[in-house]
Order: sequence, then structure tokens, then C-alpha cells
Amino acid sequence: MSKQYFGTDGIRGKVGEGAITPEFMLKLGWAAGKVFAQGEGRQRILIGKDTRISGYMFESALEAGLSASGVDVMLLGPMPTPAIAYLTRTYRAAAGIVISASHNPYYDNGIKFFCTEGKKLPDEVELAIESQLGRKMDTVPSDRIGKTKKLEDARGRYIEFCKSTFPRHLSLHGLRIVVDCANGATYAPGPAVFEELGAEIVPIGVKPDGLNINQNCGSTHPQALQEKVLELRADMGIAFDGDGDRVLMVDAEGELVDGDELLFIIASGRQLDRSLQGGVVGTLMSNYGLELALQSLGVDFVRAKVGDRYVMELLKQNDWQLGGESSGHIVCLDKTTTGDGIVSALQVLAAMVAQGKALAELRSRMTKLPQTMINVRLPEKQEVVSIPQVQDAVKTVESQLSGRGRVLLRPSGTEPLIRVMVEGDDADEVAGLCRQIADAVEEVIGA
Repeated sequence: MSKQYFGTDGIRGKVGEGAITPEFMLKLGWAAGKVFAQGEGRQRILIGKDTRISGYMFESALEAGLSASGVDVMLLGPMPTPAIAYLTRTYRAAAGIVISASHNPYYDNGIKFFCTEGKKLPDEVELAIESQLGRKMDTVPSDRIGKTKKLEDARGRYIEFCKSTFPRHLSLHGLRIVVDCANGATYAPGPAVFEELGAEIVPIGVKPDGLNINQNCGSTHPQALQEKVLELRADMGIAFDGDGDRVLMVDAEGELVDGDELLFIIASGRQLDRSLQGGVVGTLMSNYGLELALQSLGVDFVRAKVGDRYVMELLKQNDWQLGGESSGHIVCLDKTTTGDGIVSALQVLAAMVAQGKALAELRSRMTKLPQTMINVRLPEKQEVVSIPQVQDAVKTVESQLSGRGRVLLRPSGTEPLIRVMVEGDDADEVAGLCRQIADAVEEVIGA
């Protein structure tokens, strides 16, 4: 069965449209409660949110639906997505619900679920919730209505957990770090973690007003962080997205360090101290330079489809621990069960401190290859990639780049687009070859 509401990362959209309405959230809470109430004894579900204004409205609607289904509710307030995964696991809750649209603007929102183990829901559970949504909503007898309470020490518990993932024999003393929390869910726990580990912290993006989440700040807009690092002559900067599951960094020279480079720094540091288990999982969009750099260290590297769900699948298949995306969504399965921006940042800092090296030096050990991407718009969604003319153009370019680069053609999941990407060691050559394949695609469309 195909899913009507759940995408690769929960349910998301513009507030007031489609499924992102109070009415739907009420029914979703009830449907989820019915599915999770099938376990033994009275079940409880945690609800957390980021800082966007609509979160309060959807929190109330979900709470009412869950109560009507006979499930108890624990409210966490504004908390990073990975914090909700962690607390769901430690409280042995039936599920955790996150109200967030991650790196999107304030006028979007969405819902993500975690199961008892703090992992994303399997497809069969999402399908069960969707099936329940098709039924008429009812309310359990009054003596079985779910109760709600607020978990007062949620933030402190999560801060202590994050600190526990940083080696006890190391300290951040002597480092000046600018931390950009995107006016999002990390605005309180983010700076606290690094400060309690000894760093001098300059926080920015820590004044959420419900409307300014991800607005000209955070990992999607790192320019303000880059400027602040240079202005203060800080050792580095750390940027989270609105819900705290992604992280990017800025070195002391103000240069942005993306997810591929952070993944390499963590992997190479772990190989050095012999704690790296297996290889590394990237995605189809991971820079070819990451693959080459890991190859030079003798570290295996495989690519998953774009999306943290697919990264997780390959990590489990290979029994590996480390994977991630260029966007800064990094998974360290030996530390936690999902992508966690704060925990990932701490792994990078651990590598820096252990080796006594600055971020700029560690990132210099990996050379990102020039990349060109052209989006070719289609008149309608259609299969283009497998057409012989397009395949011939791809094979010609791949032959020319053999051992020096790669080609990727990827249909957009949301628009009638074909993304043509070419990477190689020469920027001008890469741009020309990318244009060559794009021309072939456009010719086929025109024909």
C-alpha cells in the first residue's frame, strides 16, 4: 500500500493547508493513540515541538486526540527533534511526536514520530495510523480518558545526555565558539552543552518569537555566523537548523564546513583512535571528494538514496555506525538513534581536541571536488533518465571522467525536474560536461 500522508520524513506542509490543520491534527492524535494503545497496560506518548508559532495550536490538537483515544500525554515543550527521540527511549514511552518543519520557514509545519526505541516509525506502523484515520473518531469512556502532564526536567536530561557523548578525559576549555541556534529548538540546550564542557560561548539566533525560526540564521543561512566568527576572532562557529537535527560549522577563517567535511573529520578521527566500526554511509549527493578522501584512508564508503531514512537503512544492513548527508544531517549510531546536531558537533570537537588541531586544518585533509548542477524542467513528470539518448550522453561523460569524477541524474521528488549533476577535478570541464548532458535531456524533451 502507498501512503497518503506520510512522506520520507513524516507529514509536512503549509500551515492551514492539506493535513497541516488543527482538525487533521486532532484526528491524527486520536488515530496514533488508537494504534499505540494496543500495547499492554496504559500507554503514554511524548509531544515536543520547535519554536514556530503554530506549534502551540497543533500541540493542543494532538493532545486532545491522544486523550480521547485513552493515551496519557507528556508535554516536553520546545525541544530539539533528537531530544524527543532520546526521551521517548529513556521513558519507555509508546511513541514520541515532534511538531516541526525542520529547516523550513515558520509558515510551514509538520509531524514526525519516533517509536519506543527512539527510531523513525517503520512503514507498517505509519500505514496502520493512516488506516485508522479513515475511521470515525470516538472517545473512550470518561474513566479511561488520557491524562496530560508536563515533563519539567526534560531540558536538563537532554543536556546531560549530550555531554555524555563527549569523551570524559577531554575538555573544550580555551575554545571560543559562536553557536547559532536558528531561533529554533536548540536555543536553550545548545549553548548550555558547550558551555558546561568548558568553552566560551557566544550565542546567536537564541531569541525565538514564533516567526523568526530559520530566518536569515542557522544552517540554512550561515552568513551571519560566518561574519560573527570573523568579527570576534572566534575559533569556530556551529550552526543548527530549526529542529536541531542538522549541523554545519564555520572555521576560524570564516569558511563554511559542510556535512560531507564534518563526516570526514569524525570518521578520520575515529579511525585514528581505532573506534571506527566499519565504513561510512553517504548519499547520492555526497561530494566525490569525500569518497576519495575516505578511500585514501582505507575506509569503506557506500551511497544511499537522499534522505536520512535511507542512510539509516544502509547503516543497519552493514552494521556500521557513521553516516550522513551534505546538509549536515549526521548519524552516529554508537551515540544515539537518530541525527542529532549537538551530538554530531561534539564528535567533531572531540576529534579537534584529541588531535590538537584547528577545524581548518582537519577539513583541509579532504578536498571537495568542483560540482555543477543544472535543473532541467520537464513539461510534466515523465521518465527521462532511462531514454537511450540520455544514457549515451551520460556514458560519454562518465568515460571522460573515469576515476576523476562522477555523474548523477536524479528526478526531483516534488517538482517536474531532472537534476543533472557532474563532479570532477576541473571546474571548467565539469561545467561543460554538465551542460552537455543537460542539452541531451532538453533535446529528448523537445523531441
